[in-house]
Amino acid sequence: MTRHRLEVADVFRDHADAFLDRYGDVLSSEQRRALCDIAACRTAALGGHVEECDRCGHQRIAYNSCRNRHCPKCQATAAAHWMEAREAELLPVEYYHVVFTLPAALGPIALQNPREVYGLLFRAAAETLQQIAADPEHLGAEIGFLAVLHTWGQNLEHHPHVHCVVPGGGLSPDGSRWIACPPGFFLPVRVLSRVFRGKFLAMLGHAFEQGDLSFHGKLELLADPTEFQRRLTASAQTEWVVYAKPPFGGPDRVLKYLACYTHRVAISNRRLVALEDGAVQFHWKDYAHGGGERTMTLEAPEFIRRFLLHVLPSGFVRIRHFGFLANRVCREKLELCRALLDAEKPTESAAAEPASDPNGAAEGEPAAHLCPACGQGRMIIIEILRATPVNGQGVAHREPAPEWVGFDTS
Repeated sequence: MTRHRLEVADVFRDHADAFLDRYGDVLSSEQRRALCDIAACRTAALGGHVEECDRCGHQRIAYNSCRNRHCPKCQATAAAHWMEAREAELLPVEYYHVVFTLPAALGPIALQNPREVYGLLFRAAAETLQQIAADPEHLGAEIGFLAVLHTWGQNLEHHPHVHCVVPGGGLSPDGSRWIACPPGFFLPVRVLSRVFRGKFLAMLGHAFEQGDLSFHGKLELLADPTEFQRRLTASAQTEWVVYAKPPFGGPDRVLKYLACYTHRVAISNRRLVALEDGAVQFHWKDYAHGGGERTMTLEAPEFIRRFLLHVLPSGFVRIRHFGFLANRVCREKLELCRALLDAEKPTESAAAEPASDPNGAAEGEPAAHLCPACGQGRMIIIEILRATPVNGQGVAHREPAPEWVGFDTS
């Protein structure tokens, strides 16, 4: 019998009560929803269906997924569809990876005002890249890029930063030629850091003046303009981390690279080691000491608390496109870029197609894969398992399968 692999959902199911006793009164509605969704994902609580092989009669149950964007089990299919769409946007140039990080002193403000502060983080990073790239002293071109927000470090602590993946060049101001970056170099990091710091602090100060920020608990002092300005002044005197990684090659490597970032959640199930005596062990990379892998142990309620720090506000877009990749101009400007580069539009590849998911009905569609028992028959849905929540977990009632319609469990 296959041994059950430890999942974040196991921690949530076994220790949600202890966590809620300690932190339940400060949870946002989005955090509470994520806690419930992830615990119920691919269990009887959400219903599912029974599949039977049309050749040997082998049966198995497939439960529905929660489709919560913070769930470690629900990202593979979403990522595959997203990557397939991005393939058409690739250009035959080097690509660069630039990371903009919010300093720790401003992290608590972001936690209490995530929609506002994370939005400013995107905006400041994007304006910085576009301004410096457009400067004739640097590149002198209109660039395009995508940006992805991550809010965690390897130890699950709050560490908000934006990953930007940028083609190595851009359009000349008159759109008549492609201006390429020098080989192996994009833009000066020190300049990016200074401009990013200035832009973000100016935007944050303006948000405060407009009354867009709120402060509670230990941050209540910051509601006073003098205290808030003191925090901004202190932040302006520190170095802000902007990191440009070496170019990672052309379009053949970009999709695989992007897959590591776009639909990642705070921690994947594969990093979990054990759940014993009310504590969770997991692997993490200690980048402060050379990036070596270490094992961390946290009490289960603390593990859940750290995980839920990274639940984003409802409707917040964490993957954004800028410059010539912005949605409103992307089609037209990519055609111009390809013409100037004398490049053809990428063809769809099998690598971009979403893989089948044998562990559950992630997309709510009938599985047309082969039988795992005989390897020859097709698995056909014969019964629908209707979800009926009971004590937060639920049981599934069996019904004959009607003509298939997709589940919506989001």
